[in-house]
Amino acid sequence: MAGGTRQKWTSLIMVNGMLLVLVLLWTIPTMGLFISSWRERFDIQTSGWWTVIPHKEWVQTTTLNPKELGLDPNEVMNVEGASATFEALREGVETPNGKRVQWIGNKRLGRIEVQEEEWVTKWNFTTENYRQVLQGKDFEYQRADGTVEIVPGDNFWGAIFNSITVAIPATIIPILIAAFAAYGFAWMNFSGRRLLFILVVALLVVPLQIALVPLLRDFASLQINGTFLSVWLAHTGFGLPLAVYLLFNYISTLPREMLESAFIDGASHFTVFTRLVLPLSVPALASFAIFQFLWVWNDYLVALIFLGGNKETEVLTMRLANLVGSRGNDWHLLTAGAFITMILPLVVFFSLQRYFVRGLLAGSVKG
Repeated sequence: MAGGTRQKWTSLIMVNGMLLVLVLLWTIPTMGLFISSWRERFDIQTSGWWTVIPHKEWVQTTTLNPKELGLDPNEVMNVEGASATFEALREGVETPNGKRVQWIGNKRLGRIEVQEEEWVTKWNFTTENYRQVLQGKDFEYQRADGTVEIVPGDNFWGAIFNSITVAIPATIIPILIAAFAAYGFAWMNFSGRRLLFILVVALLVVPLQIALVPLLRDFASLQINGTFLSVWLAHTGFGLPLAVYLLFNYISTLPREMLESAFIDGASHFTVFTRLVLPLSVPALASFAIFQFLWVWNDYLVALIFLGGNKETEVLTMRLANLVGSRGNDWHLLTAGAFITMILPLVVFFSLQRYFVRGLLAGSVKG
């Protein structure tokens, strides 16, 4: 009995420990992205995001002139009780009294800084990063040497509205079609039902990339290429197999007696579907909605192929990719832009997460 209890606690600790590690692996980079998006340009380019946490750091207290002290950089020098060469002083040398001396600059025009270790935090937060990313206005940035640089703004609002315009219909359309199809496969008898369902499930293994060129040709012949309709149709086609499979597993487990009672009372298949099946299938619908919305929102390839480089239809992932290409060194803008792309998916996930596990596990256990 004691051995079983010990084994149970060991398993529990191992599982929770692994989950904790996975959560930290996902949370720490996200936290770093969020903190970096609020830091000033100079701070983010010279120090890590973790410096916002209180930590010890060498802080300059006084400055010494090597010439006034009669020091020769070509020989061993004695500064604040510490003897070291020029190369060692460039790296920094600790003194007997717990301080550190460091040579800054070259041998001819350098200076010596006396530093003490103190608890510091770098909380120089600003909203300018988000303003510059979201607004189209130009911003003035003053460098450390006093010069002023004019930085053009990046208007993300148009890309955000385009992504919403793409993601919402591309999520709702396949859900509606798949719900009708899943109900038909689960509760309607027709010839070839099993074969058709096998073909739908088999489409899950078809790579997305092999369908891009044929679809592009078809959309070009229909003259809808470069429009939002082409992206809606593409995402609907690519998302339907998974949607039908998930919804079929859930709808097929609904109580047969309830549906048969509705049929006996004279209800049609459409009435049963709209009045009973859809309200009871909310967990499955919500779980697929999370999958489909996140996939469409984070999609870059499909949007690039069917929308092209048109600025008027540019979605958020395309806008962020262009920002990386044009401002690869401006981490303060890249982190702000990246976190903006995460806000709406996080809202959708946390709003529907209570249905997520129930919808995925539906139909997995019989009994």
